[in-house]
Amino acid sequence: MMLPTHAVIGLAIAAPLLFLSPDIAPAALTGALIGSLVPDLDLYAGHRRTLHYPTIYTLLALPLALIAAVVPTTASVGVASIVVGAAVHCHADRLGGGLELRPWEGTSERAVYDHVRGRWRRPKRWVRYDGAPEDLSLLVALAVPLLVVLEGPFRAVVAIALVVGAVYAGLRRRLAALAPVVFGYVPERLEGYVPERYRT
Repeated sequence: MMLPTHAVIGLAIAAPLLFLSPDIAPAALTGALIGSLVPDLDLYAGHRRTLHYPTIYTLLALPLALIAAVVPTTASVGVASIVVGAAVHCHADRLGGGLELRPWEGTSERAVYDHVRGRWRRPKRWVRYDGAPEDLSLLVALAVPLLVVLEGPFRAVVAIALVVGAVYAGLRRRLAALAPVVFGYVPERLEGYVPERYRT
Protein backbone atom coordinates (compact mmCIF):
# COMPACT_ATOMS: atom_id res chain seq x y z
CA MET A 1 0.00 0.00 0.00
CA MET A 2 1.00 3.61 -0.49
CA LEU A 3 2.50 5.48 2.44
CA PRO A 4 -0.45 7.95 2.38
CA THR A 5 -2.83 5.01 2.81
CA HIS A 6 -0.80 3.70 5.76
CA ALA A 7 -0.88 7.17 7.35
CA VAL A 8 -4.65 7.47 7.00
CA ILE A 9 -5.18 3.93 8.33
CA GLY A 10 -3.18 4.90 11.43
CA LEU A 11 -5.30 7.99 11.99
CA ALA A 12 -8.50 6.00 11.40
CA ILE A 13 -7.51 3.51 14.10
CA ALA A 14 -7.05 6.28 16.67
CA ALA A 15 -9.98 8.48 15.58
CA PRO A 16 -12.64 6.79 17.77
CA LEU A 17 -10.83 8.17 20.82
CA LEU A 18 -11.97 11.63 19.76
CA PHE A 19 -15.39 10.56 21.03
CA LEU A 20 -14.43 8.01 23.70
CA SER A 21 -11.64 9.93 25.41
CA PRO A 22 -10.99 13.34 23.82
CA ASP A 23 -8.26 14.29 26.30
CA ILE A 24 -5.91 11.50 25.15
CA ALA A 25 -7.02 11.47 21.50
CA PRO A 26 -4.18 13.77 20.32
CA ALA A 27 -1.59 11.38 21.82
CA ALA A 28 -3.29 8.43 20.16
CA LEU A 29 -3.55 10.18 16.79
CA THR A 30 0.07 11.32 16.89
CA GLY A 31 1.31 7.90 17.99
CA ALA A 32 -0.72 5.97 15.44
CA LEU A 33 0.41 8.31 12.66
CA ILE A 34 4.08 7.92 13.62
CA GLY A 35 3.74 4.15 14.00
CA SER A 36 2.04 3.81 10.64
CA LEU A 37 4.92 5.63 8.93
CA VAL A 38 7.99 4.29 10.76
CA PRO A 39 8.22 0.84 9.11
CA ASP A 40 8.73 2.42 5.69
CA LEU A 41 11.85 4.24 6.85
CA ASP A 42 13.60 1.07 5.67
CA LEU A 43 12.69 1.79 2.04
CA TYR A 44 16.33 1.91 0.91
CA ALA A 45 17.80 -0.46 3.49
CA GLY A 46 16.15 -3.87 3.39
CA HIS A 47 12.62 -2.72 2.66
CA ARG A 48 9.88 -4.64 4.42
CA ARG A 49 12.51 -6.42 6.48
CA THR A 50 14.68 -3.97 8.42
CA LEU A 51 11.87 -2.11 10.23
CA HIS A 52 8.95 -4.43 9.46
CA TYR A 53 8.21 -6.79 12.37
CA PRO A 54 4.65 -8.07 11.91
CA THR A 55 4.72 -10.63 14.72
CA ILE A 56 6.88 -8.70 17.18
CA TYR A 57 4.90 -5.45 16.86
CA THR A 58 1.67 -7.40 17.31
CA LEU A 59 2.95 -9.20 20.42
CA LEU A 60 4.11 -5.88 21.89
CA ALA A 61 0.90 -4.07 20.95
CA LEU A 62 -1.36 -6.30 23.05
CA PRO A 63 0.16 -5.62 26.51
CA LEU A 64 0.87 -1.97 25.63
CA ALA A 65 -2.76 -1.43 24.62
CA LEU A 66 -3.88 -3.07 27.86
CA ILE A 67 -1.59 -0.81 29.91
CA ALA A 68 -2.91 2.24 28.00
CA ALA A 69 -6.49 1.17 28.71
CA VAL A 70 -5.83 0.68 32.44
CA VAL A 71 -3.51 3.68 32.89
CA PRO A 72 -4.48 6.10 30.10
CA THR A 73 -1.71 8.68 30.23
CA THR A 74 -0.39 10.62 27.28
CA ALA A 75 2.78 8.51 27.35
CA SER A 76 1.08 5.10 27.64
CA VAL A 77 -1.46 5.90 24.94
CA GLY A 78 1.18 7.41 22.66
CA VAL A 79 3.55 4.44 22.94
CA ALA A 80 0.76 1.91 22.50
CA SER A 81 -0.51 3.78 19.45
CA ILE A 82 2.93 3.85 17.86
CA VAL A 83 3.30 0.09 18.19
CA VAL A 84 -0.29 -0.61 17.07
CA GLY A 85 0.23 1.65 14.05
CA ALA A 86 3.45 -0.18 13.12
CA ALA A 87 1.81 -3.59 13.55
CA VAL A 88 -1.14 -2.65 11.36
CA HIS A 89 1.24 -1.24 8.73
CA CYS A 90 3.14 -4.54 8.52
CA HIS A 91 -0.03 -6.61 8.23
CA ALA A 92 -1.47 -4.21 5.65
CA ASP A 93 1.65 -4.63 3.52
CA ARG A 94 0.93 -8.32 3.37
CA LEU A 95 -2.52 -7.58 1.92
CA GLY A 96 -0.84 -5.92 -1.05
CA GLY A 97 1.53 -7.06 -3.77
CA GLY A 98 5.02 -8.44 -3.50
CA LEU A 99 8.26 -6.62 -2.98
CA GLU A 100 9.10 -5.75 -6.58
CA LEU A 101 9.28 -2.73 -8.84
CA ARG A 102 6.25 -3.86 -10.87
CA PRO A 103 4.07 -5.73 -8.37
CA TRP A 104 1.18 -5.93 -10.84
CA GLU A 105 3.24 -8.61 -12.64
CA GLY A 106 3.03 -10.83 -9.54
CA THR A 107 6.59 -12.18 -9.77
CA SER A 108 7.59 -11.79 -6.11
CA GLU A 109 6.36 -13.93 -3.25
CA ARG A 110 7.92 -11.60 -0.67
CA ALA A 111 5.46 -9.33 1.10
CA VAL A 112 6.86 -8.81 4.61
CA TYR A 113 9.69 -10.56 6.42
CA ASP A 114 8.66 -12.30 9.64
CA HIS A 115 11.67 -12.28 11.97
CA VAL A 116 10.03 -14.68 14.43
CA ARG A 117 9.39 -17.34 11.77
CA GLY A 118 12.61 -16.48 9.93
CA ARG A 119 10.96 -16.29 6.52
CA TRP A 120 9.15 -14.00 4.10
CA ARG A 121 5.37 -13.97 4.29
CA ARG A 122 3.60 -14.18 0.96
CA PRO A 123 1.53 -11.32 -0.47
CA LYS A 124 -2.24 -11.79 -0.58
CA ARG A 125 -2.65 -9.22 -3.38
CA TRP A 126 -6.07 -7.99 -2.19
CA VAL A 127 -4.66 -4.60 -3.06
CA ARG A 128 -2.73 -5.57 -6.18
CA TYR A 129 0.03 -3.02 -5.75
CA ASP A 130 0.80 0.29 -4.07
CA GLY A 131 -1.01 2.97 -6.02
CA ALA A 132 -3.55 0.53 -7.52
CA PRO A 133 -7.15 1.77 -7.93
CA GLU A 134 -8.19 -0.26 -4.88
CA ASP A 135 -5.39 1.35 -2.85
CA LEU A 136 -6.58 4.81 -3.83
CA SER A 137 -10.19 3.79 -3.13
CA LEU A 138 -9.25 2.66 0.38
CA LEU A 139 -7.39 5.92 0.95
CA VAL A 140 -10.40 7.99 -0.14
CA ALA A 141 -12.90 5.86 1.82
CA LEU A 142 -10.94 6.37 5.05
CA ALA A 143 -9.86 9.96 4.41
CA VAL A 144 -13.27 11.51 3.71
CA PRO A 145 -14.76 10.75 7.16
CA LEU A 146 -11.47 11.77 8.80
CA LEU A 147 -11.66 15.16 7.10
CA VAL A 148 -15.00 15.62 8.87
CA VAL A 149 -13.98 14.53 12.38
CA LEU A 150 -10.36 15.66 12.58
CA GLU A 151 -9.16 19.21 13.07
CA GLY A 152 -5.98 21.23 12.76
CA PRO A 153 -2.78 19.46 11.76
CA PHE A 154 -4.40 16.03 11.64
CA ARG A 155 -6.92 17.24 9.07
CA ALA A 156 -4.04 18.78 7.11
CA VAL A 157 -2.18 15.45 7.13
CA VAL A 158 -5.25 13.71 5.72
CA ALA A 159 -5.67 16.35 3.00
CA ILE A 160 -2.00 16.08 2.04
CA ALA A 161 -2.24 12.28 2.03
CA LEU A 162 -5.19 12.47 -0.36
CA VAL A 163 -3.35 14.74 -2.80
CA VAL A 164 -0.07 12.80 -2.65
CA GLY A 165 -1.89 9.47 -2.93
CA ALA A 166 -3.93 10.58 -5.95
CA VAL A 167 -0.84 11.91 -7.75
CA TYR A 168 1.18 8.80 -6.92
CA ALA A 169 -1.62 6.46 -8.04
CA GLY A 170 -1.84 8.34 -11.33
CA LEU A 171 1.90 8.08 -11.93
CA ARG A 172 2.65 4.67 -10.36
CA ARG A 173 3.20 2.64 -13.53
CA ARG A 174 5.22 5.41 -15.18
CA LEU A 175 7.43 5.66 -12.10
CA ALA A 176 8.24 1.96 -12.37
CA ALA A 177 9.51 2.49 -15.91
CA LEU A 178 11.43 5.60 -14.90
CA ALA A 179 13.16 4.19 -11.78
CA PRO A 180 15.83 2.07 -13.54
CA VAL A 181 16.68 5.02 -15.79
CA VAL A 182 17.02 7.48 -12.89
CA PHE A 183 18.93 5.07 -10.66
CA GLY A 184 21.19 4.20 -13.60
CA TYR A 185 22.84 7.59 -13.06
CA VAL A 186 23.76 6.88 -9.45
CA PRO A 187 27.54 7.08 -8.96
CA GLU A 188 29.23 3.69 -8.80
CA ARG A 189 30.34 4.15 -5.18
CA LEU A 190 26.65 4.58 -4.15
CA GLU A 191 25.19 1.69 -6.18
CA GLY A 192 25.23 -0.58 -3.15
CA TYR A 193 22.57 1.64 -1.55
CA VAL A 194 20.18 1.32 -4.48
CA PRO A 195 17.71 -1.55 -3.99
CA GLU A 196 18.07 -4.32 -6.58
CA ARG A 197 14.48 -3.84 -7.76
CA TYR A 198 15.32 -0.29 -8.90
CA ARG A 199 18.24 -1.42 -11.02
CA THR A 200 16.43 -3.86 -13.30
